[in-house]
Amino acid sequence: MLSAKKRTVLLEIKPFELERYFARHEFSARYLMSSSDCEPLALSALLALADTECRSLWQNLKLGYTYSDGHPLLRNEIAKLYQITAPADILTVVPEEGIFIALNCLLKKGDHVICTFPGYQSLYQLAETLGCEVSYWIPEEENGWRFNPDFLAQNIRPDTSLVITNFPHNPTGAMPDREDYARILEIIHKHNLWHFSDEMYRLMEYAPDTRLPAACDQSSRAVSLGGLSKSFGLPGLRSGWLACRDEDMLSKMAGFKDYTTICGSATDEILSVIALRNKQTIIPSQLNRLNQNLTLLEDFMGRHKADFSWVKPKAGSVCFPRLNTDNPCMDFCRQVLAKAGIMLLPSEVYGYGQTHFCIGFGRADFPEVLQVFEDYITANSTL
Repeated sequence: MLSAKKRTVLLEIKPFELERYFARHEFSARYLMSSSDCEPLALSALLALADTECRSLWQNLKLGYTYSDGHPLLRNEIAKLYQITAPADILTVVPEEGIFIALNCLLKKGDHVICTFPGYQSLYQLAETLGCEVSYWIPEEENGWRFNPDFLAQNIRPDTSLVITNFPHNPTGAMPDREDYARILEIIHKHNLWHFSDEMYRLMEYAPDTRLPAACDQSSRAVSLGGLSKSFGLPGLRSGWLACRDEDMLSKMAGFKDYTTICGSATDEILSVIALRNKQTIIPSQLNRLNQNLTLLEDFMGRHKADFSWVKPKAGSVCFPRLNTDNPCMDFCRQVLAKAGIMLLPSEVYGYGQTHFCIGFGRADFPEVLQVFEDYITANSTL
């Protein structure tokens, strides 16, 4: 064995600020108003949707090892979410694991990466940890949180290898229109770059005709990340996938998974099949709640223009209002937590200044929590 002096740290990652913040407060705060998922389904409600085949699979399930690339029935149901991508192009993963696997397989030390920002920290932090230089693609708040394709075109270098996007976007709720998105894909294709597309919030478009095509359907040099945590309200299943039509890259990622989870959870796979087979029931219900809650939030923002500025989200379950005060947002969020019992995510945990905070509006108790928040704001109008 190596002596202590000779041991080296192979992967030293900075703390995941958002997740550490959640770990401190998520299960102690009375109210959550920054949750990015939709209302979680009860196990009994999900099982009640099972067809005869799934009910039999569940009742006779043996808790042994499962397929390393995912249960065939599950991969078949996932593929139905895409136009071209087939079951053989799917690798099931835990969503966060999918980011870890994909970036380790797509990148090498010294690569240049362009990544949408702010965002989920692992999307850019892992690239930096792997020894890559990352250019942050920041949306134009004054232009509706637009991710301007001109930035992408102007920042590609000879050593650029990967573009990382997240549409619909967390935490702003932004989403490119079809014209901008087509240009983004055209730029990536022109320079023969890989594209990692975090599509965890896909299927949460308030108007289905605004939904963007999945990256994996548009190019064989794209990897799409999907999952059931957000739009299906099933984060406890830890069910996700990577979709890629490049056989060599998919094989490489499958091999890397042998060093992470090896295979998925037998119970979670069957429950995921049930959910996907009932997407026409589950997703409209979640979207109906999102739209109702968004209307309440829009009215609230209209009543408190002196306190907050915001860009109404185009899709997803989160938005990113600006705090109209000189005080750091972290202080504001701590005060709201201490005095009103509401947990909010300050922009500091995203590494994005100290002026914004994230609101999540996908939960069933959002009307109640918003009223508690408004009572606090009214009583403390100077913030």
